[in-house]
Amino acid sequence: MTHEARFDTLCIHAGQAPDPTNGAIMTPVYFTSTYIQEGLGINKGFDYARVRNPTRDALEGNLAALEGGKHGMAFGSGMAAVQAIFEQLSSGDHVVLGDNVYGGTFRLLDKVMTRFGLTYTQVDTGDLAAFKAALRPNTRLVMLETPTNPMLGITDIPGVRRVMTEARCVAVLAVDNTFATPYNQRPLDMGADLVFHSTTKYLNGHSDSIGGIAITNRDDIAEGLRFHQKAAGGILSPMESWLILRGTKTLHLRMERHNASALQIARWLEARKDLKAVYYPGLESHPQHALAKQQMKGFSGIVSFDTGDAERTRRMASSFKVFSLAESLGGVESLVCHPASMTHGSVPEADRQRLGINDNLLRLSVGVEDVQDLIEDLERVLKV
Repeated sequence: MTHEARFDTLCIHAGQAPDPTNGAIMTPVYFTSTYIQEGLGINKGFDYARVRNPTRDALEGNLAALEGGKHGMAFGSGMAAVQAIFEQLSSGDHVVLGDNVYGGTFRLLDKVMTRFGLTYTQVDTGDLAAFKAALRPNTRLVMLETPTNPMLGITDIPGVRRVMTEARCVAVLAVDNTFATPYNQRPLDMGADLVFHSTTKYLNGHSDSIGGIAITNRDDIAEGLRFHQKAAGGILSPMESWLILRGTKTLHLRMERHNASALQIARWLEARKDLKAVYYPGLESHPQHALAKQQMKGFSGIVSFDTGDAERTRRMASSFKVFSLAESLGGVESLVCHPASMTHGSVPEADRQRLGINDNLLRLSVGVEDVQDLIEDLERVLKV
């Protein structure tokens, strides 16, 4: 299946072919640690499963095609993929990090990678002037999210690439596309060198798998990440690969519902008078709505809102009946999260307050249930 096929078709077929031994339409789960070789140096491209596995190969090909990429490298978690990206750097290298990235990404860089000589500057990558000022001669990685977690800020990806080009910055531009998914946004088409995901979220879509993926068109980046898979061993298992492949077959269908329901809920929340703020890039009131429309097909399923009162927020968080209070996002079931104490608990409080991630904030991952049931659940909880 070539990249010329349309997205919905790629979801179902890319990277996969019927099993040659029996014609099974689903890629089998290859539970094997090693492969028989026909002679010294003679094999069918497989020798040891840490290096390659046919089920993982199929997933890597599938997700690379969805992002319009040439190479896909799957890891045991989204954070394992982020660590592999960081570990392409050397002591003394500088990272420009978006100031509202996932808390685990910040924690890994701030608490672990700096011990090995990496330095970093956090900046609002949505502010291109501030981003330009953050670049240094030794900047080797720019890592950002758009939309951001959980404030749904948008970064102009082509604008960032333009600034880097004008500054003669040779850094790798890596974009976390977990929130948007390739259904809504393809960063490689807009100038990114590398795109990565927690496949745990929308790509899998069923809250039953942990994984990560890094995708690129650059052979040199792929070579480094594949070496990391082999050398460090943080690979995705065959079973997890199969589960995510199962999920991507309905990605296009699920994202249509996530997009539509989240927009409806965001508009319903915005119309209320008892909330301080609602954050969703699909709303005309979002300060970067025009940019979001320009580089996104849809606005995904995450909606955040500020109730204006921390005690009210705590009561609400534990009172939902359809939404479930839990970490993570992107599954078919709707979840509610309190970012300040959950996903972003490792971010210093002063930084959280500056970004708006205060104790009043709730983040919704809008699932694919009947949207009216979700609105009724919200309406009831807002009266608690």
